[in-house]
Amino acid sequence: MTDLSRYRNIGIFAHVDAGKTTTTERILKLTGKIHKIGEVHDGAATTDFMEQEQERGITIQSAATSCEWADHRLNIIDTPGHVDFTIEVYRSLKVLDGGVGVFCGSGGVEPQSETNWRYANESEVARLIFVNKLDRLGANFYRVVEQIKDVLGAVPLVMTLPIGEEDNFVGVVDVLTRKAWVWDDSGLPENYEVQDVPADMVDKVEEYREALIETAVEQDDDLMEAYLEGEEPSEEDIKRCIRKGTIALDFFPTFCGSAFKNKGIQIVLNAVVDYLPNPTEVDAQPEVDLEGNETGEHAKVDPEYPLRALAFKIMDDRYGALTFTRIYSGRLNKGDNVLNTYTGKTERIGRIVEMHADSREELDTAQAGDIVALLGMKNTQTGHTLCDPNNPATLEPMVFPDPVISVAIAPRDKAGAEKMGIALSKMIQEDPSFYVETDEESGETIMKGMGELHLDIKVDILKRTHGIDVDVGKPQVAYRETITQRVEDSYTHKKQTGGAGQFAKIDYIIEPGETGSGYEFESVVTGGNVPREFWPAVQKAFGVSMEEGTLAGYPLLDVKVTLTDGGYHPVDSSAIAYELAAKAAYRQTIPKASPQLLEPVMKVDVFTPDDHVGDVIGDLNRRRGMIKSQEAGATGVRVKADCPLGEMFGYIGDLRTMTSGRGQFSMEFSHYAPCPANVSEAVIAEAKERKAAKA
Repeated sequence: MTDLSRYRNIGIFAHVDAGKTTTTERILKLTGKIHKIGEVHDGAATTDFMEQEQERGITIQSAATSCEWADHRLNIIDTPGHVDFTIEVYRSLKVLDGGVGVFCGSGGVEPQSETNWRYANESEVARLIFVNKLDRLGANFYRVVEQIKDVLGAVPLVMTLPIGEEDNFVGVVDVLTRKAWVWDDSGLPENYEVQDVPADMVDKVEEYREALIETAVEQDDDLMEAYLEGEEPSEEDIKRCIRKGTIALDFFPTFCGSAFKNKGIQIVLNAVVDYLPNPTEVDAQPEVDLEGNETGEHAKVDPEYPLRALAFKIMDDRYGALTFTRIYSGRLNKGDNVLNTYTGKTERIGRIVEMHADSREELDTAQAGDIVALLGMKNTQTGHTLCDPNNPATLEPMVFPDPVISVAIAPRDKAGAEKMGIALSKMIQEDPSFYVETDEESGETIMKGMGELHLDIKVDILKRTHGIDVDVGKPQVAYRETITQRVEDSYTHKKQTGGAGQFAKIDYIIEPGETGSGYEFESVVTGGNVPREFWPAVQKAFGVSMEEGTLAGYPLLDVKVTLTDGGYHPVDSSAIAYELAAKAAYRQTIPKASPQLLEPVMKVDVFTPDDHVGDVIGDLNRRRGMIKSQEAGATGVRVKADCPLGEMFGYIGDLRTMTSGRGQFSMEFSHYAPCPANVSEAVIAEAKERKAAKA
């Protein structure tokens, strides 16, 4: 099928446990892609195919699958909800045209939903909203709609209303057609009847229908005028306006149901086809040059244009590395040579496959709008652009956050040591938010990631997938350093060894920069006292030195260096001499600038039953947390706080103990803040001990 107007590339995203994977399973069953529904809690869901996912009942990596509905081709990506795997959501949203945000009918807008919603806003992805789990205790569709307005600042356009709630939830009313879809108790999605609206809901349906039409016709001035004069637009016109407003992100069509009980999914699928954009209706990806500046050109979604494709995920499986790729323009054939603009090398496409979770179908060709996996790509990584070698261009690359937590790992035996390097390099390719480095002094292998669960899963993958047993050290926090005072200083580097010597003199100011500014360098030297060709050497040497602070060896943040003056020798001065002078100047001056240790502070969101709020807040205070807000919900209270990462290790165990197993929490990196003196002293002392032990 090559008609792009019949393509829909969509992602399903939500907070952990809101029912994304269950919703995906129902969609696959309804579209005939699978014949038996697998349940998350049984560890049998199609898109949760990793052992770790099946055991824990959570999604860890996004899975791609495709199916057909109403003569349209749907490419669907089921994404994780847990905050440690946000990167999977981010990179999936980057290549999708539309999304379905799933919210829990009783939990409402939860912390991870906010993060994912923010990512979707940044990627300008059109979305539908599906309020799920309306059969659960405490479910309230209308409360969730209010939360979407208040918490997300979004405009929900209510398209369906629930018939009954909690145990009495039997179906939904389609507000536009004024028809009730009622399912029987068999739990089969096809066992429903379309009936008239229940008598007790008629007024409510009319009220929401009026609001729906008023919002929709704002997209068309002529229809608006006719409507104000008392003429109701046709159903086709209303749908056309809803589609236009959805694609423009003016509002988000909102549906309700229960994926687990198979109620309401067909209407959501119809809405995906009716209201979400096809690949040609989305703003084309901007192209950038090798320095990352936009060229003003765009990758037009058209099979006849030169090839532009973005590799958005690498996955290793038993057949080799799969490179998940979204094709924006042009065609891709088996055996083609394509240019990777990041590496500057051409690669040959070995095979093209269409993925269905972890099974696949071979393809000979793919075209603009498709999401496929490629085999045989040796040097392509996440965020790389593949293009026509005769017509090169780079698509906007992806930006990934820095890790906040690290652990040391060591294989238990010699055989494991040999296999570990290969296994870790595969894992780094798959996950751009996962880093591995070797500590030069101790020789230890350090894994860095986004949270405890993230690194936990990585250790598990090493053990099960690669058969390597490792010992894991205690988690280490990624501290940073900065300075608090401005210092003017001077340094002269002189070295005389028979023949030409080395000479470089620099006068400079080191001062605290703006928060978040990183390292800034400026030269105000006049009169050639430090020749212009040596400025980059000074800039580079200070920059390299910043990677290791003078307090505890952590990288230095937010510092500005200004080169004010200096001296040079026509024979003995060289770039090397100025580099050595700047490195020594750094060691000389930073201790004078009142250096300070910074710690990562996390945005923590805790859900607790009412009875335990006092305990939870008391515990967060003990962890040096700053309570930001408390919000009472139907089934408990959400407490938002800022807490230092160093105090949050093992928190999930303590929270479960305090709340009899009913508490939940999520956290993500917020900012760096100065450490209190006692914490600072302990971290510096530990760093000195480590240094002494290595010596």
